[in-house]
Amino acid sequence: QVQLVETGGGLVQAGESLRLSCEVSGGTFDQYGLGWFRQAPGKRREFVAALAPVGGETTYTDSVMGRFTIAKDRSKPTLYLQMDSLTLKDTAVYYCAARNVLSSIAVRDGYDYWGQGTQVTVSS
Repeated sequence: QVQLVETGGGLVQAGESLRLSCEVSGGTFDQYGLGWFRQAPGKRREFVAALAPVGGETTYTDSVMGRFTIAKDRSKPTLYLQMDSLTLKDTAVYYCAARNVLSSIAVRDGYDYWGQGTQVTVSS
């Protein structure tokens, strides 16, 4: 029911910034738990960041804390991932995800809907 489309990926140098966008349609945006995940070549998909639909609680994986910020624009509706101080280890395909559960908890799994992914490549 929910459709997610990521944009904003590309090639950047280490230390630079990039903002990913995820357009959300096909449901009630304000009721979705939202998250970002990533998958590097040969690796399993890993959690990056999440945003709760009630209260706006956020949570991040340790490796991106202080560098990445998850946020949403309720008027669009769009989910964002602001990525600063990028490193080579951030290279991956990034996916946005939605969870149709009205909750005050930002969760790291249990997502029902996924975007197609957008490639982020960080060079030295």
